[in-house]
Amino acid sequence: MSIDMKLEIDVIPVSDVDRSKEFYERLGWRLDDDVAPLDGLRIVQFTPPGSGTSVTFGLGLTTAAPGAAEGGLIVSDIEAAHAELVGRGVEVSDIWHGPPFPVEARQPGPDPERTSYGSFFSITDPDGNTWLAQEVTTRLPGRMNAAQTGYVSTADLASALRRAEAAHRKHHASGESEDWPTWYAAYMVAEQAGTDLPT
Repeated sequence: MSIDMKLEIDVIPVSDVDRSKEFYERLGWRLDDDVAPLDGLRIVQFTPPGSGTSVTFGLGLTTAAPGAAEGGLIVSDIEAAHAELVGRGVEVSDIWHGPPFPVEARQPGPDPERTSYGSFFSITDPDGNTWLAQEVTTRLPGRMNAAQTGYVSTADLASALRRAEAAHRKHHASGESEDWPTWYAAYMVAEQAGTDLPT
């Protein structure tokens, strides 16, 4: 029997808790807690929109050097996510495609075919902790259980419906006809689970 083990919290090192709190609020992440239960201990926790994992920083939590953390975020629409952060006044790298490392291998702009896992941008907090955002629309197999797929935000669901609609238009052009809600549901579950998409 396999026991689920889900990542809950990532602790990042910061030098100025209030400055970091302001930065993560500006990103639009949800502030879950800001407590100081003991002298020399302060715990601030944020959760990115739609994430099951939270980020924690504060005083007395880690001996790592501020700015030493690197993390990965996924978004369903790289251009929309980039535009939202720019609109919030956040300094964001340009979008690129190709491998994220080495830097010299990056190509400007989103992946021309918008291949899942193919487009990126990055943001850096005031201490230099870096977040690499990657566009993911179709999961690699095995990352999610097909029986437990779900959408955690309206934006992700809307984006998935648009992709299913585009795929269904191609499918319907072949002369096949069936009820579209069932076809959309099968497509969206397969996309999340990384299994074969209906054609």
